This record gives sequence, C-alpha cells and structure tokens, in this order.
Amino acid sequence: MTSTSEGQPITIKDIAARAGVSISTVSRVVNHSARVDPATEERVHEAIDALRYRPNLLARGFRRKTTLTIGLLVPDNSNPFFAEMARVIEDAGFREGYSVILCNSDLSEIKQSDYVDVLLAKRVDGVILTSTGLISSEGGAETVNLIHEANVPCVVIDRDLEDFPVDQLLVDNEEGGDLAGRYLIGLGHRRIACVVGPSDLTPSAGRIAGFRRALGQAGLHLPEESVIRGNGRHDGGVAAVRELLRRNIAFTAIFAFNDEMAIGVIGELQRAGRRVPDDVSVIGFDNIPYASAIFPSVTTIAQPIAEMGDRGVRLLLERIRQPDAPFQRIILSTRLVERESTRGREPAD
Repeated sequence: MTSTSEGQPITIKDIAARAGVSISTVSRVVNHSARVDPATEERVHEAIDALRYRPNLLARGFRRKTTLTIGLLVPDNSNPFFAEMARVIEDAGFREGYSVILCNSDLSEIKQSDYVDVLLAKRVDGVILTSTGLISSEGGAETVNLIHEANVPCVVIDRDLEDFPVDQLLVDNEEGGDLAGRYLIGLGHRRIACVVGPSDLTPSAGRIAGFRRALGQAGLHLPEESVIRGNGRHDGGVAAVRELLRRNIAFTAIFAFNDEMAIGVIGELQRAGRRVPDDVSVIGFDNIPYASAIFPSVTTIAQPIAEMGDRGVRLLLERIRQPDAPFQRIILSTRLVERESTRGREPAD
C-alpha cells in the first residue's frame, strides 16, 4: 500500500474523495464485487493511478479466506504455444488482482500429480489445466476430481472431457484439420504426409479426423505409412522427415500438427535437398510467433491463443464467484494464415 506525502497510507477513502464517489463505489471497483457505471469506474481508476494506490492483497485475502492466486498447469513450457498461453493467462490474472503459479508437467504423469498436490497445498483459489496428452476423458476426470474434492474451481483448456462437470474452453481441432486439408488440396497437392502429435489423447485426434475428412471428400486417401508420430517439438519434425525419406514415401506436402514441428520439418527438408515450397509445401498449426520469423515463414492454422487465455481466466473467475452456476463448454474456431511455406502445383502430382 502506498503512502501520502505525510507518510500516511493511501486508502480507498482518499480514492473516493479524489474521484468524487462514495467509499462503497471504490470498494466495488477494486474488488470487482458489483457492476459500476463505466464512466464512474474510469474516474475511480484514474484516481487509483494518480495516487498510485495499491490494495493490501494479503489482508483482503485473509478477509475473504482466499489467497488471490491461480494455479496454471501446462504440459511443456518450452513450447512457444504454451509459453504464449501462460503469458496471456498471467496478464489476465494480474489485471484481476490474481497472481498465477505456473507448473510444467513436462508430459510426466508423476509431475502432473505432484503439482496438483502442490497447488492444492498452497490453497490456490482456482486451477487452469491446459492441453496435455495426460488429460484424457478418463485421466482428466481423475485429475479434475482431485481438484474438485478440494472444493477448488477448475477450468480445462483445449481438452475435451465431453460431459464431465467442469468448465471447458475448446478449440475446434477437427475444423482446423479440415481447413488444412482443403487448403492443400486446393493448391493441387494429392500426395500429402502428416506429422501428428505425441499421443492420440492430444488435439491430434481431432486434427487428423478433420484432415482425413477433407481428403475423403476429395476422393483421396491418407496411407498409414504417410503418417508419422512426432513429439510435438522441433526435433520431432526433424525425425519425422528422416523417417518419411527412409520409407521412400512420395509426398509434395506435409501437414505438421504444430508449428514447432513444422519448423523442424522445413529445416530437415532443406538439409535433405528438398526446397520449401518449390518441392514440398509445409503447413503447421498454432500460429506461434516463430512461425512468421523464419524463412520461409510458415503457413499455419491459427489458434486464438490470446482469446483462449483471456477467456480461460474469465471462466475461472466466474466459477470462483458463482460456484453453483451451470458449467460452460465453449468452442472457438481456427483460421488459415497463408505464408511462404506453401505453394500451388499441378494436380497431376
């Protein structure tokens, strides 16, 4: 809490006087406890900024029996997609007066379980679980049950637990796979390989289903030998290309199920003497910042990362404030971002 020039701490009474509103109005704005007229709320925030007021979060937490902390569990914080997601969630939490505790499971079931125990021991006010192959309909239910048994609100992002009683924020991965397939077919590609994710329990299942659907509607078939399982990281894309070449698979395009693997695919193709996109077109998924930074830049299916993180925090805070409200299942769309790594070719290929 900041102080006046006389050394006295700034209080909401000072904020109210400067903004020309009641103390209760300032309290509602600071604590997000009720709706306030936007113009009035803006005056309060201007007064807060002018006086550099900082609420005593610890004291507020004790009064409310809360810690004003959110737990965030990600599968791989070295992946730019999850790093960006974590940043958005941290920023959104900070704006609402919450600190975010980041835990990285590194795709380890043991670490995931241990971190859930740690977050519950720290008495976080809520937990956000992001996409991981360890959260299946069965495994995810068990993980979420542990959190619910502790009466801690939870939101699951990009993991479809179907009718399980938990707030879910999903991306239409099948739509994204279909979009990638139709795009490559529209460019004239007929021999296409896929580098899928490390587990069928990840969004890979939806992406491959949508991709196969697009090919099927065009009268095309995706041979199993043209589908390579990657680890979701750069070196997984490298290994996938080496395996495709070892199998002597004929392809003019590759659909990688995330941008990090797509970047690895592009690099290894070029090392093998295959030009991108002249010889082989490559499309990724996610739209991480690196996708536009390399050469050739990566055509990709963009996930709304910022919206996912921001809405995930809002869902969790709604659950914290209204624990008995109906559970929500929100599905967000993907979009194509066309860059330099893809090019049209004659359908005879």
